[in-house]
Amino acid sequence: MRVPFVDLQAHHDPLRAELDAAVAAVGRRGDFILGAAVEAFEREFAGFIGTRHAVGVASGLSAIELALRAYGVGPGDEVITAANTFVATVLAILATGATPKLVDADASTYTMDPAALASAITPRTRAVVPVHLYGQPADLDRIVDVAGRHNLLVIEDAAQAHGARYRGRHAGTFGHASAFSFYPSKNLGAWGDAGIVVTDDRSIADRVVMLRNVGQRAKYQHELAGTNARLDTLQAAVLSVKLPHLGGWNAARRAHADRYRARLDGRVHLPVAAPDREHIYHLFVVEVDRRGELQQRLKAAEIDTAIHYPVPVHLQEACASLGYRRGDFPVTEVAADRILSLPMYPEISDAQIDFVSKTLLEALQP
Repeated sequence: MRVPFVDLQAHHDPLRAELDAAVAAVGRRGDFILGAAVEAFEREFAGFIGTRHAVGVASGLSAIELALRAYGVGPGDEVITAANTFVATVLAILATGATPKLVDADASTYTMDPAALASAITPRTRAVVPVHLYGQPADLDRIVDVAGRHNLLVIEDAAQAHGARYRGRHAGTFGHASAFSFYPSKNLGAWGDAGIVVTDDRSIADRVVMLRNVGQRAKYQHELAGTNARLDTLQAAVLSVKLPHLGGWNAARRAHADRYRARLDGRVHLPVAAPDREHIYHLFVVEVDRRGELQQRLKAAEIDTAIHYPVPVHLQEACASLGYRRGDFPVTEVAADRILSLPMYPEISDAQIDFVSKTLLEALQP
């Protein structure tokens, strides 16, 4: 049985006619840059998440960078974020000219350890970027409390948390602003790169609108040193078609996670879903011994897996200037050595999950 890690063809086939029509409509209008579909999707996504404003941008990295820049974060500032994240989180901070300061993860949820955050704050700290990893929100009550006591900005990295909830509220509604990615394999994915910034602050939304479009308030009137990070109209059209289905897709992912748990519980280190959070399983990540060997045996059985992330951010060559070394973030490093992401997407079948689980358990036998 072939089990891909994700299956975007199966994901899109039921919507093919709607998607093709939405893309064709953009072609007929010819409004390829900041066209009508962008404004429509911004309005729809803000309504879904529960914020007053949403501004479409080119990627999740752009969303973090422009949110920070809109609040004036830049050279001389420190921004604390999680060591256990995709490198784009750190690159976005570096792009503002600020200095990323990393903290370790909580060993059970893999998200930012609030105690480590509190210990890392210095007089130069300006903001914190908690990462909602694998589809589970970080410990937002404690993080927001720490940030509030030190008058810090909170910019949520919600790139993997479209529709996830913390104490009944959507991730992305707790910080001063939040950043989402619509990379094609996300729970809500475009047909290319895309992202969005959400906020309740109109003045910040207005600044992001200018920053994404070469600093313009009106054509040829450049008030800010902006960049070219606009949400493509074609991507916005695709996302508008897909957004109404996100709740159902997330529910399917949770059901698939439950099935994995029922078959692997007690024999594999499973992801922890904290009781105050609604995990939407962008990834289903387990911890295993002999990971390389297991991954090869699964591959031989035509089961695709992935590792998120094999080299931690603080050990990446691109981040060497931050001065971190192996051993600085032990929880993150253990995760990098042991985690394995199993196939997870709304359309995966029960039979495929059972086959993956059975093959994995057989491979674990000595």
